[in-house]
Amino acid sequence: MRTDKTNYSDFTGWIDEPDDVQPPLDGDLTCGIAVIGGGMGGMAAALRLAERNQDVVLLEAEFCGYGSASRNGGQIAGAPGGDLRMLSLQSPKEMPIMTKLADNAGRYVEDLIKTHDIDCDYVANGLVWGAVSPLMMLRVRTQAAILRAFGGHGTVGTREELGLPVGFVGGMRESTGGMLNPGKLARGVRRALLASSARVFEQTRVGDVRRTGSTVELTTPHGTVRADKVVLATSVYGGEWDITPKNLATPLYVIEIESEPIAPERLAELDWTSRSGIITQHQLMTHYRLTERNTIVCGVRQPERGRTYPLPDRVPDPRVVRDMGKDLADRFPSLSDVAIERAWGGWIGISPDWLSIAGQVGDNVFYAMACNGHGLCQVPYVNRQLADYAVDGEMPEDLAGIWSDATKFPPSMSLLMQPFVLRAIWGLDRFNDLLNGSRTLARRALRRGRRGAS
Repeated sequence: MRTDKTNYSDFTGWIDEPDDVQPPLDGDLTCGIAVIGGGMGGMAAALRLAERNQDVVLLEAEFCGYGSASRNGGQIAGAPGGDLRMLSLQSPKEMPIMTKLADNAGRYVEDLIKTHDIDCDYVANGLVWGAVSPLMMLRVRTQAAILRAFGGHGTVGTREELGLPVGFVGGMRESTGGMLNPGKLARGVRRALLASSARVFEQTRVGDVRRTGSTVELTTPHGTVRADKVVLATSVYGGEWDITPKNLATPLYVIEIESEPIAPERLAELDWTSRSGIITQHQLMTHYRLTERNTIVCGVRQPERGRTYPLPDRVPDPRVVRDMGKDLADRFPSLSDVAIERAWGGWIGISPDWLSIAGQVGDNVFYAMACNGHGLCQVPYVNRQLADYAVDGEMPEDLAGIWSDATKFPPSMSLLMQPFVLRAIWGLDRFNDLLNGSRTLARRALRRGRRGAS
């Protein structure tokens, strides 16, 4: 696909910036509970605290919904992310907990949409673990069996049975979730938050977080917040402060690309009747989805490791965007002449064991790390539960299942996610594509479809 006129952005392609950005903190204040971070996690926590009549302040460096809350692929997942084969060997006791939590998280976001009447183009058509070759279909069936063993649910089927586009062999559709516009979702939650009793300060970057006796002191450029309790809802950005447990998150920069609008008759040739989003079963997964504006959004494929804090603002690497455009052309040969209209990216965090995790520092600083590439549901759900725990000290069951008392974590994920390792895994995925002939299969399926149509 053509990338010569692609628009590169450090924000998101899903939605424009809000025209009512809230003023920054100017002066000192005190509060009962402060929430740092205005992504889906921070907004969910602050909204819940406001619902419980807490004196809550939220501080966001840009504006609520600026970060990964609106930069992702817009997939409501109802199953754990990552390679379930590896996770089942590495964390067998945690897998039933994570399976239940993931399903509850998907249903929580669906309820959030209904409760606040958020128009975000949500379609509950599931998320499919897609196979681009017979060999990859074996992996799908193995993963599906593991999911069922831990209490999860999904429907395994052929391409035709699941309504997947030509070029795919089959897959497994998750029982909960679907596709939406994540920018519109974040904007709708932001609107609900601004209408609540929470005090929201945007354009307010927190420079330091310190526990001082029975309170926590948050330093910003133009004022200080002193809170009885603090929720760190900053995902990967919490690594900027000494108070955050060491190795809690490994930063990865991930990219989304979006095609130009495609004529309906050309989309119909793909036979993507379910319009379900698809994540491949590569080691570095790639996801594809159709949008309400008749475009295709594709993501990840080549994550890039962040090395130092503070994490830099940046736009996608054109080299990576060209590689992703080539993949789209291989996967959908009939659309190889279509242009990539825009590309955007952002930082996500990978937890030490690729599972959601939550904990606290002392008795009044609470944190969570629940992204791992499947955070659109799990991040707000876990942070909502964290808010309840911060208020009454009673730990919800799902939160208890991922709770950790560690003051620092092993550097295993940080050591694994080295640039040369990520590049090697990308190369292995491409080698396997060559061996299993997925590009050839896609072209053969296209020719068969055209012969059938004629």
